[in-house]
This record gives sequence, structure tokens and C-alpha cells, in this order.
Amino acid sequence: MSPGWHPLLHSYICYFPVRCYGKAGYHDNPGDRTCSVFFKKALILDPILEANRAETDITQPVELSVVVPIYNEEESVGPLVARIREAMADFDKPWELILVNDGSTDGTLVSARKELGSGLRLKIVELQRNFGQTAAMQAGIDLASGRLIATLDGDLQNDPRDIPAMVKAIEERELDLLVGWRKNRQDGLFLRKIPSWCANYLIGKITGVKLHDYGCSLKIYQASIIKQVKLMGEMHRFIPAWVAGVVPSSRIGEMPVTHHARQHGTSKYGISRTFRVILDLLSVLFFMRYKARPGHFFGSIGLSAGGLSALILFYLFVDKFVFGNDIGTRPMLIVGVMLFLSSVQLITTGILAEMMARLYTGENDTPPYIVRKVFEQDRTDVSH
Repeated sequence: MSPGWHPLLHSYICYFPVRCYGKAGYHDNPGDRTCSVFFKKALILDPILEANRAETDITQPVELSVVVPIYNEEESVGPLVARIREAMADFDKPWELILVNDGSTDGTLVSARKELGSGLRLKIVELQRNFGQTAAMQAGIDLASGRLIATLDGDLQNDPRDIPAMVKAIEERELDLLVGWRKNRQDGLFLRKIPSWCANYLIGKITGVKLHDYGCSLKIYQASIIKQVKLMGEMHRFIPAWVAGVVPSSRIGEMPVTHHARQHGTSKYGISRTFRVILDLLSVLFFMRYKARPGHFFGSIGLSAGGLSALILFYLFVDKFVFGNDIGTRPMLIVGVMLFLSSVQLITTGILAEMMARLYTGENDTPPYIVRKVFEQDRTDVSH
């Protein structure tokens, strides 16, 4: 065989006697005509191996998808990606980063697209308009290909360095959802902390899922579980409650995480969020208990009203026809009739709700968002 290397022979190079060049010079010793690993790495084989390694990383299943909804975070995107890359440097399995631009009106998308050439396995999802954090999170989850999914905010308040420890914890504790607990929260007391404490107490009391911090966006999910949950409206605060409708609450846990003060931009929340949380909580209570049987909710109220109406009208019947008293001008008669009409309406509403629930469950697959475009890292540049 002539001196030199041919790329097609790289898989068999240890088995063929060839002459080769290395750092030690030309070798032509008949007793040592097979190239060593040292010389293989010194020649053309090295870039071939590196290319094969990169291709192997691409074809391997993704272990973890990191989903980050972003809205008007132009100054935070670059530092955010850098922190995530640094935090995941020692993660020894394939992972991907998904940035969901929720209709930002500043240069957030431009800043995000600058990261496409950074060597990360990166997807950038551009939504057609601002659909809200919940819909943006749902879009990222739908596009995630990892066995595990991590979510966090894009404002740099969540610390990505907590992600590897949380991944380890969710595996060791055999959980389906691990929620971050901002034990030392860096937010205002009256506008953020106190409303959050009240909301966490109410949510835990009503849903039965006891957690210290429902509002922390830093969470780790088993992808097979969270993809069974459809997030809508502003329900991302109640994800543990929704997950509790799919798995036992014993498979939901929490873990203290680091929390930083906001460095760039302005907060998207205020005191008005407290009132929205209360309304959302009522919706959560309804859907958790009556989503599959809304007729029971309206029907139970209707039957209660109907029973009270029957008692009132029976009393008036006896008072009129047994004791001979005049009931035509008595307010109780009006109350009894109104309760009867309300009972009929509520029971009818329950029947219609049951029919709509069955139609919705069987036919509706429309996502709560519209994707304009997905920007993805060129696979030839991806290593991890």
C-alpha cells in the first residue's frame, strides 16, 4: 500500500500495515508497520473523528430541553444564553435550548438570532403576536424534543446553574415535576412577596398540592407528563395543580433555588396580578373538579335552588288552601318562583355544558398560539 491515508480506511486503519508520517518523522520499520493511536491522531484522521463525534451528538436523543419564554428582554437575551451555556457546560448528555419570542416589540428577536451561530443546539420560536407567558411556554413545550423539560424566565432572575442539580434531583426522587422554591426571593415586599404568599396559600388550600412557591418559573418536568397538560390563559402559575390532575401529588416536589434581582428591563407584573390570580384560581378549581362533568357543578346548584323553591311554594300552598291566607302580594311567592326558574336554567346549562365538554375533549386540538417562524441552529454547527 502506498504511503499516506485514505478517508475510507479510517475505520480499519489499525489492521492494515501502512507507512505513515507523525511528529517523530517517517517510519519504515518492517517490524512496526502499523500506525499507533499517537500517529493516527496526528494525521488526517483527527478531523474525521471530530466530525463523526459531532454527528453522533446530533443523532443521539435529546435528554433535556430548556424552554425560555421571552418578551421585550433585548438586553437580557445575550447574558441569558451565556449563563445557560456556562451552567450546562458539565452536563454530559445532549440538551437543547428553546427561546420563545412572545411578540416582543423591541430588538429581542434580533438579539436572540445572534446566538444561532454560537454552537448551541438552539431553536428560536417567533410567535405571531403577544399571546402571554402561558401560551409562549406551551409553544416551547410542544416543540421540545427532550425526555426532560426545564422552564425558566428570561429576565435573569432565575439562575440556570440550578438546572443540573434539579435534573439530578427529579431523577433521584422519582418525580414527574420538580418546582423551584425562591426561598430568598429578591422582589418587593408589598407588590410581589405578600400577594405571592397569599396566592400560594390559597392555591395549596384549594388544590391540595402543598408548595411554598407556585409562581417560580424554574421547573423541571418529565416531558411525557407535561405534554398531557394543555396550558391556556394565564394558567402557568397553576401548573402543579394541572399536573396533579394527571399524576398523584406525591410525584410533585420542590427544591430551593437561587433568585436574583432584575438587572435589565422592567417587570411585567403588578398588584393587578393578584386579582387575576383569584379569578384564575376559581377557574382552576372548576376545571380540576368538574372539567369532565360540568353538569354536576351546574346541576348541584340547580337542584339546591329547586329544592328550596319547592319548600317555599309548598309552604305557600298550605298557607293559601289550608289556612285561607292571601299570598298574592307576599315577597316569598316571588322568591319561590325565581328560585324555580333559576333551577330549570341551571340544570339546562349543566346539560349543555356536558355536551360541549364532550365535543371539546374529542375534537379540539387548536393550540393557544400561532407560530410565525422557527429559527434553528444549523445542524452542521451543532456539537451539544
